[in-house]
Amino acid sequence: MTINRVFYTSRKLAESLSGNPYMAVISITDPTTPQARLDPLFRHVLRLSFFDAVPADEYMPPLPGLFDRTMARRVDEFVREIHGAPFEMSMMVHCEYGVSRSAAVALFVEAATGAPLEAREFTYEANLWVVDSLQALHPGMAIDIPSPLAARERRTSARA
Repeated sequence: MTINRVFYTSRKLAESLSGNPYMAVISITDPTTPQARLDPLFRHVLRLSFFDAVPADEYMPPLPGLFDRTMARRVDEFVREIHGAPFEMSMMVHCEYGVSRSAAVALFVEAATGAPLEAREFTYEANLWVVDSLQALHPGMAIDIPSPLAARERRTSARA
């Protein structure tokens, strides 16, 4: 396994981090905002731009600005390329607020690679359209979205 950990976060936090050549980044922004200003030491970066939205009808023609099959294939190819690297790397996924789009992609990375996803229990608001689009590339793959109860349990459990 070369992807050894998966993280997801907000754009603000991602832009504040010092770069690491052993961390790949999937950078997700809105089509109406500029690209995230990431440290140049992040050498492996996939940039995507789509809204945090779900189409009203999956049979309608794709609307501009929505996550689509082309983007899903780009994510899949990027993850496979990084996972096939001869050295260990971590993967960070960010979107504007670090809640829905980044959580969905991070859950896919976890399912595709077997790498542990940090703070997984907080991914319960993952964008279902993104999850379904990525899962459609691998019909046998299960992407498990946790229940909101898992996050509540972590918040209320005693800390060591």
